[in-house]
Order: sequence, then structure tokens, then C-alpha cells
Amino acid sequence: MGAARTPRPRGRPRSFDRATALEKALMAFWERGYEATSVSDLTGAMDIGAPSLYAAFGDKRSLFEEAVQVYGERYGSFGDRALAEEPTARAAVERTLREAAAEYTAPGRPHGCMVIHAAANCSTPEVEESLRRRRNANIAAFERRIRADVDAGLLPPDTDAAALARHTGAMIQGMSQQARDGATREELEALAEIAMTVWPRT
Repeated sequence: MGAARTPRPRGRPRSFDRATALEKALMAFWERGYEATSVSDLTGAMDIGAPSLYAAFGDKRSLFEEAVQVYGERYGSFGDRALAEEPTARAAVERTLREAAAEYTAPGRPHGCMVIHAAANCSTPEVEESLRRRRNANIAAFERRIRADVDAGLLPPDTDAAALARHTGAMIQGMSQQARDGATREELEALAEIAMTVWPRT
């Protein structure tokens, strides 16, 4: 009788760490944007072949959507935390802008906000719309908090909550772009301080 053969394992074992590969894809999208990041760029950054990318993540759009989700949880949640933890809308916005100045200029990773930058020059309608919804949801969250403070008497009754929320969104988006253009944390913090002077007082 011949020696018994060792059964061959079914399928080829994945030879990379999925979470590490996803983080590398996130950084590539964050640096270049969705449209300008090719599958070749992604496989190079992730150090995997295209078949492995498709098997683990689906197509480029699916990979991007997962990367955006991780970005929101790991790097972009400071605004949500401020809204949840601060006692007033004003304090929440002030903290959000101050933390944006720090997050958008942090060393060792791309500057600015991935959700804002990744939409630049994007010609894929579904991706563009998904990112737009995220940005508008952030503005809506600020508006709800501002309206709640108006109702509670913490802001004057004639406060334009929608305009004030959009002003906050515009500041965040502008700070993101300025960070990518080389603005320092200190410069963005000074900008945030000026931005808060438009807030009404009771």
C-alpha cells in the first residue's frame, strides 16, 4: 500500500490581512480621491493582486464605500462626538472646528477630510451622491442641535438655524481644502476662532 495522501485544502488561503489592506486602500482614496485612484493604484498600495482585491472587497466602488465607513468611524467621528457630549450647539461647533484643525493637519496621513476630498472631480454619480448625502447629513445634525438650543432659549428666537448650520459646514469644508493646500493647525485654529464670532448671543 502506498502512503496515504494528505488532503489538499480547498480554495487558496488568503495571504493578507484584510483590515490592514483596507486601511491602505483608505489612505490611497484619501490621498487621491475616488476617481483618480485606479485599481492598479489600489493593488499597489494594498500589496495584493487584483483577483484578491475583487475576492475580498468586490469592485472598486464597494471597496471605497467600506473605506468611507471605516474613515467615518476612525477619523471623521469628532463632530458626532462633539454634538453628543457638549452641552450647547455653540460649544459643539466650537469643539468640532478646533478638532477639525487638528485632525485635518495630523502628521503621517493625508490632510483634509476624505469625504470632502474624495468627491473632487468625481464623475461616478452614485459615489458623488453618497458623499453628498454624508456631508448634508452632517449639516442637518448641526441644524437640529441649533434649533433645539433656540427652543430651549439658549439662542435668540430669531436665530437662522439653517444658515448657521450651513456656515458650519462651509467652514469645515473650507478648512479641509486649506489643510490640503498646506495650512497649519495653528492657522486653522485661528480661522475657527474667527468663525465663532458670527454666532448670536442670548
